Amino acid sequence: MRLSDKVVVITGGGSGLGRECALLFSAEGAKVVVTDLSSKRSEKVASEVIDAGGEAVWMKADVRVEEEMNAAVDLAVSTYGRLDIMFANAGIGEVGFGTVAFDELTLENWQAVQDTNLTGVFLTSKAAFRAMKKQEYGTIVVTTSAASLVAYPGFVSYTASKHGANGLVKALSFDLGKYGIRINALCPTHGMSANLPLPLEAEVLGKSYEEVTGPWVKDHAAMPLRLNRPPNLRDNANVALFLASDESAYMSGVCLPATDGGTHARVAINFPDTPGVLPK
Repeated sequence: MRLSDKVVVITGGGSGLGRECALLFSAEGAKVVVTDLSSKRSEKVASEVIDAGGEAVWMKADVRVEEEMNAAVDLAVSTYGRLDIMFANAGIGEVGFGTVAFDELTLENWQAVQDTNLTGVFLTSKAAFRAMKKQEYGTIVVTTSAASLVAYPGFVSYTASKHGANGLVKALSFDLGKYGIRINALCPTHGMSANLPLPLEAEVLGKSYEEVTGPWVKDHAAMPLRLNRPPNLRDNANVALFLASDESAYMSGVCLPATDGGTHARVAINFPDTPGVLPK
């Protein structure tokens, strides 16, 4: 029970990694406040937590709206007495999901991604800080992306927003540390939600990209690490659990690559598998 009696607010908790963490954190003893832009999704996940024997409440909340983030924290405090962990997980993908050329990217599309992925993290962290400052302890975990460390081609707004979120995590580690509050980010490469490019009303798949794109052939995997199964949401949720738990009690300002499978350990040049043979 690595989160025994901890109180957690999760943004973007209605699908993907947020949902996976709501279930995992609850199984590890946490009391969970599930928030999402969709009332239907957040209510369903809270029900799934309760059905599994856990404690949960839910509310519709938009990370772009300061009053709604404050309300989510207030719900945690009024229901369970405090806030131990804020999981700032909500995010959206690039408009067009990599199909829009840079010179065709509109200011409106750019701003929509920044509002959720960067400003949303700022407002979520600020709301959590209000409660945690009084307590003089707390943990904030932020979901960024491999795009916070390197660039995905065609994901200009997304890459910029995620790099900004990592910068925010590092900056806040100084401002929050004196109050006993720590903040870290997990930066997933693989094993992330196949729901990200889908509309809000789409069915919650509960699977990663790699799980829905066909049979897993490890010899064709994009990453150097070759396992007999594809990376999944739980692989990333386990990293979030570590950052949320007391096992990482003296970590702050860290942006941790999750599920990269060795991707960031090598150059992009394709070398042959045979040792001693140089690329042509």
